[in-house]
Amino acid sequence: MPGLTSDTNSQKLSGYRFYEEVLGSPKYVVAPMVDQSELAWRILSRRYGAQLVYTPMINAKMFASEKTRKGYRDQNFNISNGEEGGPQDRPLIVQFCANNADQLLESAKFVEPHCDAVDINLGCPQYIARKGHYGAYLQDEWDLIHNLINTLHKNLSIPVTAKFRVFSTVEKTVEYAKMLESAGAQILTCHGRTREQRGHSTGLADWAKIRAVKDAVSIPVFANGNILYHSDIEECLRITGADAVMSAEGQLYNAALFAPAQSSSTSLSSPLAFDKGLHPPHADLALEYLSIVKGLKTKTPMSAVKGHLFKLMRPALSRETDLRDRLGKVRNNDKAIDEYVEVVQQMKARMERDANEVESVSAEELVKIDPATRLKVLPHWLAQPYCRPLPIIAPQSTGMSSPIPRQEEDGEMLTGKRPHSEMAREFERPVDEAKRARVGSVPAML
Repeated sequence: MPGLTSDTNSQKLSGYRFYEEVLGSPKYVVAPMVDQSELAWRILSRRYGAQLVYTPMINAKMFASEKTRKGYRDQNFNISNGEEGGPQDRPLIVQFCANNADQLLESAKFVEPHCDAVDINLGCPQYIARKGHYGAYLQDEWDLIHNLINTLHKNLSIPVTAKFRVFSTVEKTVEYAKMLESAGAQILTCHGRTREQRGHSTGLADWAKIRAVKDAVSIPVFANGNILYHSDIEECLRITGADAVMSAEGQLYNAALFAPAQSSSTSLSSPLAFDKGLHPPHADLALEYLSIVKGLKTKTPMSAVKGHLFKLMRPALSRETDLRDRLGKVRNNDKAIDEYVEVVQQMKARMERDANEVESVSAEELVKIDPATRLKVLPHWLAQPYCRPLPIIAPQSTGMSSPIPRQEEDGEMLTGKRPHSEMAREFERPVDEAKRARVGSVPAML
């Protein structure tokens, strides 16, 4: 491999040996998501089939600074209880955003004994990343990026990986990926959207560019973008040739996205058919998540808890408006978890009531097709993907099309920064932040 210059690197596994022997050849990967891929969610995700998970993005400057590191480390990677980065939290990749190699190395050295690799965020497209000079806003500074990766590659006993966004052309995307590999990255996660595809302009992830990256490098490649349903996973792997798929928002709305399929493909030939094992009752998922939160010594940010509950139970919150309002009003205090449990238990009772009322009706008869997105809308008591349509736009290069939910990885999700009342209001009106795109006739995949 290019860049193997130190004694440390001659002793550690790299590329496919690392992917296979340390990580266990994962196919199902949960993305790094700000305020959402925290320890409790990682534990739940593994229970439902996730084979590799990432921490939320951590700011290397704040993690390394003497002024901020004590509190910041406790909030973002707290090893004091032996849970975060412990045996039940592996395999694990810790993600940092950075623009300074010394700060990045100091931060990476701290987490080195408690994870399997360190990932560099080169994909965050948000304006906060532009202001902070990190994420996708480094993608024109190849010398800096090379130095960041190579510094970790030469000085860590564990591999460095990188998550990045594509450029507008295949040629530049491939050249960029080769540079990341030559710098010492041992796994590349290719998010098939450009830096400009964010917010209202999220659009479709370009699987053709991911395929080009996979064909151009000799290290494992994870494909990120366009996964809504379990069935999308094999389609993505087939088209991109990637070694694994990474999901962000799709997995947040349905923590069982990566669960083993329980129905054969032939039994799901009807367009209205779905595998019940892949879409469990959302209230059950929510209660299981809350049980994990309560059982941990490591504190889970209440902003993360609230965000997860709103997403998991979204199919029913527009109906059960009193529970939606109660959920939005829960404050961050010692009683918060018990209040959340009470709300979710009431949701569970109501959902079981609704399901029992149609017990004699076949599952397929309860499924509708959304005329705007052409996606299946499952019974409102089940976990399921979520998207909204946008005006027709032209796909960039693949001809693939879909109503695309907004991505929430790459530091993009900031639910912890929003007032609770605002989080509740997003279920009362069409929300700009979650606008969706519809192009052509192919179903959406996040």
